[in-house]
Amino acid sequence: SASSNTTPALFFLTGIPGLEAMHRWISIPFSTAFAIALLGNSSLLYVIKTEPSLHKPMFYFLSMLAVTDLVLSLTTMPKMLSIFWFNAQAIPFKACLVQMFLLHSFCIIESAVLLAMAFDRYVAVCNPLRYNSILTSSLIVKIGLLALLRASGLMLPLPFLLRRLPYCHSHVISHCYCEHMAVVKLACADTRVNNIYGILVTFFIGGLDLLSIGHSYLRILRTVFSLATREEKLKAFGTCLDHICAILVFYIPAILSSVIHRFGHRIAPHVHILMANLYLLLPPVMNPIVYGIKTKQIRERV
Repeated sequence: SASSNTTPALFFLTGIPGLEAMHRWISIPFSTAFAIALLGNSSLLYVIKTEPSLHKPMFYFLSMLAVTDLVLSLTTMPKMLSIFWFNAQAIPFKACLVQMFLLHSFCIIESAVLLAMAFDRYVAVCNPLRYNSILTSSLIVKIGLLALLRASGLMLPLPFLLRRLPYCHSHVISHCYCEHMAVVKLACADTRVNNIYGILVTFFIGGLDLLSIGHSYLRILRTVFSLATREEKLKAFGTCLDHICAILVFYIPAILSSVIHRFGHRIAPHVHILMANLYLLLPPVMNPIVYGIKTKQIRERV
C-alpha cells in the first residue's frame, strides 16, 4: 500500500535540540531526578502497603499517584538518558507509538487521580461524618478502573491516526521522547484530524478535570470559612495543602508547555523541550517529597 512504504522503520530522537553538546551535563540533573522519583515512589508504595494506619482512601489514591508517576518515569527516562549518555537516538516506529500511548495515557490518569483526591478532600472536609460510607473500597477500585479506561480509550486512536500518515520528509523528532505533536509534525499529509483530536483531548481532560477540582475546592473553602475557630480552619486547610501542591506541580508546567507549544513560535526549541521535560519530571520527584514531609506516618517510617 502507499502508506506502508512511507512508514519509517525507525525514528531518531534528537534529545534537546540546540543543546546536544551539553547532553552529558544535562544528564546529571535528569538522572538524579529519575533516581529520586524511583526511590521516592517505591518507598511511598512500600510504606503505604506495610503501615496499617495508612490503609485509608486518601493513601490508596496516593498509591495510584505513585504507580502512575513510576510508569511515567520508566516510560521516558531510560530512553532519554541513553540519548544523553550514548547518543542512542534511534527508536523503532512501533516502540515510538507505544511510548507515546503510555506517556499520554498516564498523564491523563494522573489528572484523574488528582481529581479523585480532590473529591476525597471535599468529602473529608464537607461531609466528614459520611466519609467512610461514601469512600468505600469498592468505590476506590471503580475510580481507579474508570481512570484507566478513560485514558486508554481516549489515547487508543492516536497510534492508529499516526500509522495512517505518510512520513516522507524527515524521520528526526526534535524531542527527547515520542510526543504526539512532535511526531505529527513529521508527516507529509493533512494532519488536521490529529491536530483537532489532540486539542480536543487536551481541553476535554485538562479543562474538565481542572474545573471539577476547582469546584471541589470552592466547596471546601466555603466549608472552611464557615468553621468557628481559627484552629479548625487551619486544620481543615492543612489536610488539603499537600494535594494543592501536587495539583500545582502537575498542571502549571503542563499548561505552560502546551501554551508554548501552540503559541511560542519565537521561543527557542530547547526552552520548549526543557519545559516539556519539567512537566514529566516534576510530579514524580515532588509528590513523594511533599507527601512524605506532610504525612507523619510516612516521615517516621522513611
